[in-house]
Order: sequence, then structure tokens, then C-alpha cells
Amino acid sequence: MADENPFRDDEAAEEEEEIDETGYKTVKDAVLFAIEISDSMITPRPLSDPKKKVVESPATAALKCAYHLMQQRIISNPRDMIGVLLYGTQASKFYDEDENSRGDLSYPHCYLFTDLDVPSAREVKDLRALAEDEGAAREVLVPSKERVSMANVLFCANQIFTSKAPNFLSRRLFIVTDNDNPHGDNKSQRSAATVRAKDLYDLGVVIELFPISQPEHEFDSSKFYDDIIYKASPNDVEAPAYLQADSKASTTSRDGISLLNGLLSSINSRSVPRRAHFSNMPLEIGPNFKISVTGYLLFKRQEPARSCYVWLGGEKPEIVKGVTTQIADDTARTVEKSEIRKAYKFGNEQISFTPEEQKALRNFGDPVIRIIGFKPLSALPFWANVKHPFFIYPSEEDYVGSTRVFSALHQKLLKDQKVGLVWFIPRKNAAPVLGALIAGEEKVDENDVQKFPPGMWIIPLPFADDVRQNPETSLNVAPEPLIDQMRTIIQQLQLPKAMYEPQKYPNPSLQWHYRILQALALDEDLPEKPEDKTVPKYRQIDKRAGDYVLSWADELEKQYATTSAHAPQSTLVKRTAKDRAAETDDLPSRPAKKVKAESGPEGVDEDVRRLFEKGSLSKLTVATLKEFLTAHGRSAAGKKADLLERVEEFLESK
Repeated sequence: MADENPFRDDEAAEEEEEIDETGYKTVKDAVLFAIEISDSMITPRPLSDPKKKVVESPATAALKCAYHLMQQRIISNPRDMIGVLLYGTQASKFYDEDENSRGDLSYPHCYLFTDLDVPSAREVKDLRALAEDEGAAREVLVPSKERVSMANVLFCANQIFTSKAPNFLSRRLFIVTDNDNPHGDNKSQRSAATVRAKDLYDLGVVIELFPISQPEHEFDSSKFYDDIIYKASPNDVEAPAYLQADSKASTTSRDGISLLNGLLSSINSRSVPRRAHFSNMPLEIGPNFKISVTGYLLFKRQEPARSCYVWLGGEKPEIVKGVTTQIADDTARTVEKSEIRKAYKFGNEQISFTPEEQKALRNFGDPVIRIIGFKPLSALPFWANVKHPFFIYPSEEDYVGSTRVFSALHQKLLKDQKVGLVWFIPRKNAAPVLGALIAGEEKVDENDVQKFPPGMWIIPLPFADDVRQNPETSLNVAPEPLIDQMRTIIQQLQLPKAMYEPQKYPNPSLQWHYRILQALALDEDLPEKPEDKTVPKYRQIDKRAGDYVLSWADELEKQYATTSAHAPQSTLVKRTAKDRAAETDDLPSRPAKKVKAESGPEGVDEDVRRLFEKGSLSKLTVATLKEFLTAHGRSAAGKKADLLERVEEFLESK
């Protein structure tokens, strides 16, 4: 059986939480793009980069950002919802072509191009056509002659979120505009827009602004948008706000918009998926003293994971729905699920357990983080971090005041340079581990934009069997001149500001996997080769450190010559062929060395069979055993005991 739509799953979209294949909860996101269509937004502008003589309108650039984000989310976050709302257009549309109109609601100059839903292949193609095809864009991207009401736009967004994603934990409205004062001095319109924005925030919808400066006028958010853009959100108190780039700094430019390099990077920084490992877990600081925290996996290796099979035999790819049936081996009878028992082999008997008994065997208590002591931070070695850590953040849902207590504990651990030892059970039926509770400071970049929030990390501590001791080796230290020149080479090859950002270097094999899936789903041509950003930039390396590397090679030759000159000379003198001949003439003639005649395969067979009859196969060498086994088509791998066993089995069978 095959599903006609390879992407959409309406039933799963109604759920509040999703458990992925690794057992972690994923926070589903609903993003609605609200892009203003005006004369200035559809007017092409030059790129800020003088090397690229490309002109494109801000509206088209924003549509391309929405298209790329939709393209990315189809594979990386297949349960997320994305919609595109165009406002300020001459036409008005607030219904799906495949569905009935949504009542008698009317929003003038609001055009819902893509409804808020899990993207389908058809919607991705339509959005791509709108962003790239000028013919289709002229019909839709026609600005209205009348001024659009922002209260109407926000109320329209409210209706979309309420009807399509009422239970989502993360709902965001992206507003892309270059008009910093849409209502001028009209106080009633400004007041109505402020009320509608407050309604959105009461529903838990976060409004994020992507302002675009005009060539002759810089965007000023204080004129209008500071009244509707709130700095905090009710549902973002628990979530770590890492990788939140400053929208104004990244999307505005005095000399024009920086198309995908600005908007797309800023939008992607807000679209980092959050993987909630556990929610509202008690953190026991002492007896009868608990607070609630939520844990996240900020660092997780991504690998290609196949969650379904795709049938390519039809006109378009379709997801296959598989059915599994258990059949008895002897009677070919269908076995019901209630008849299946799980057992463990102990000795020669099968010990079966009921599902309740299996759960009891794996139950070590309710999920908890229990502090059992404190140690100096210096007592935790670097090699103890062998598994991915968990980032925890306070939650106020179960215990009011958790944020204040969490902050006090965080500051105390930082001040005293202490680390807490915790008994950690991440979720039900999970094995308990001992972990180190470490306080982490806030980290910002050069623009004072937060990259990692202040919080605490739980590092699972390894057992003795998890750590392998390195062999003891004696290393010779290189001469000081070589070390000094190599230090210069390393300094030349350091990344800018000594900062490595993993987001800039995606996994090439994973991206290639996604690219093939994208081509199959969107009927695109298959790419020829993957884009690998991990390949070293050889020209840049040669430009920055080539001369230093050659200088280091010359110094290496010099140091080697110096070391060889001062090395102790050997007293042994190499004899020539003439010297050996002269010595041979003076010595009495010696009997010639007996050369053992090589025995062929027949001779080896006779020797092996003779010793087998005498029970003395162990006298044979490994080489002889391997030669015998190879000649008779048997495996010659393994130790001597294995070889002897194979030879005995072969001869006994004869």
C-alpha cells in the first residue's frame, strides 16, 4: 500500500509531542512567513557585495528564504508546519483551493499563498515557481494601492495558528518588511495592531521581525514595531535561546539587502531544532527539596535514518505502508501478539517473563536528578566526557520558584569552582548513571549575541571498563627551532577569532543523502557530486602558510644533518666482496650447506597423513598446516589450534 502524499501526515500533526526514532521528544515548530508586498519590496536592489553584480527584490529574496527553509524542514524536521502569508497585495485569499472557504472571514489585501501545514511536494514546487518565475510572480506580487491594516494582518495570523496548530509548543510569526511606520500618525490603527499583537503573545506565538532598510532610509523599529515586538515570550522561558542572531544587524544594510546571505542565515539561526530529552524532571538538591528542570540535547550526531520505504515504480514516489505478520514455522499459522513470550536462556532452559516482570526488572525508580555530593572542579578529568552531555534549564510548571533556586545553585558552583555528583535516571525504564553537574557560563560572539545560554550540564561519568589506558611511550622532544617555526605555522592556520562553528561545516554524506531525497521528491535532476565543505582550502593554506612550511622543511634538514654529525660512529667496517673472497682463500674448505628439498603438495599430504595416524599432528608447523588446508579448499585463517582442528575434521571425514 502507498500513501498518495509522501510528506503530509495530518494525524501526527495534531499531536503535541513527537517521539523520534532515538526515543527523544522533539519540539515541533509552526512558522508562518508574513511578507509585505509593496513597490519598494518588489523593486530590484543590488547586492551589498561588490563582487556579485546581481540585483533582486527583497520580496523575492524573502520568498527564496521561505522556500529554502521549507526545503530544509521537509527532511530535517518532517513534523514542522510552514506557511507563507503575503500582505499588502492587490488580491485577497484566505482559503485553500482544495478546501472550502473558511467561513465568511475576510482579510483585505492578505493573500495566503501556502497554508500553515506540513509541506507537501506540490507546495514546495509552487513556492519555488513563485520565487524564481517572473511570470507567475507578476500575477501574485501586485501591491495594493490602499494601505493594509497591520491589525488585520496579525488577526489573520491569529486565525491561522488557532485553526492549524493549536497544540504546538513552538509557534512563530516571521514578519519581513521595509516599512518601519505602516500607519503613520493614525493612533487608532496603531492601537488596534498593538491589541492584536498582545493576543498573539497570549496564545504563545512569538513574533520575530526581519527589517529591511531602504537605500535612502534606514529601518527604525522604534516608530512602530517596538510596540508589538515583545522581548520575551510566555512559552520561551524554558527553552534555551542559543544561536539567536540579532535580526536587525543581520538583515539590514545601508546599501541594499544582502539577499540569502543575510535573511537566510538569520532565519536558519532561529530554526535550530530543539531535542527535549526530558521535561519537568525533579532535581533533588536535598531531602524534600526539589525543583523542576527540562533537559535538552544541544549536541547530537546526525546520521541518515530510514524511517520508511519509498516505491518508485509509479508516476511519483510514494511512501510504502508495510504490514508485519508473525507465522509459525511448523504449521504456517498466524501467531497472535498475545501468544508471543520473551525468554532468556539460562543453562539449557528457557526462562520466560511476562511483560510486567520485564518492566519490573528494568525499573530503577522514577526519573530523577539527585545530588549526592560535591567535588572540586579540578577533580573531573577531561577524558571523563565520553558521552553526549545534557543541558538542563529550570522549569516553573511543577515547582514555583525553580528558576530562582536554579540560578542560586548555578552561581554558587561557578563561584566556588565546584562540580556536583548526581544520581541520574533520564526517563522511565532507563539505566541509572552517575553524572557530573557542571555550571556553564553564558557565551556570546563578537557582536554580544548569545551563542550558549547560562545553565548547567550533566556529563555522564564513565565506568572503569569504559576507559582504555594508553600505552606508556617515551617520546623524543623536537629541537627548539623546529618547535618555534611549527608554532608560527599553527598560528597562520587558525580559524578567524579562534572560533570553530560546527554549523558552517555540515556532514557531507548526510547532506548528500538529503539532496538525493529532495531530488526524488521534487522531480529534480539528480546531482552529479556532493558539496563537501570539509575539504581543506588548499590555495588559502598555501597562501597563508606555504612559505613557513618550506622554511620549516629546510630547518628539519639542517637539524637532521646536525644530529647525524654528532651521532656516535660505528666501529664496524663494511666488507667488500673482494675482502670476503680473500678471507675464503685462507680458510680451509668447509662442507657445503645442505639445502632442504622443498616438498610438493603430494609430499605434504603424505607427511600430514602419517603424523595423523601416529597422533602427532601438533609437530607440524603452521605453514605446513596452512598449505595442506589451502590445497584441499579449506580456510587457513586462525591460530594453530584452529588449523589443527580443521585438519583433523578433514582427515576424519575421509
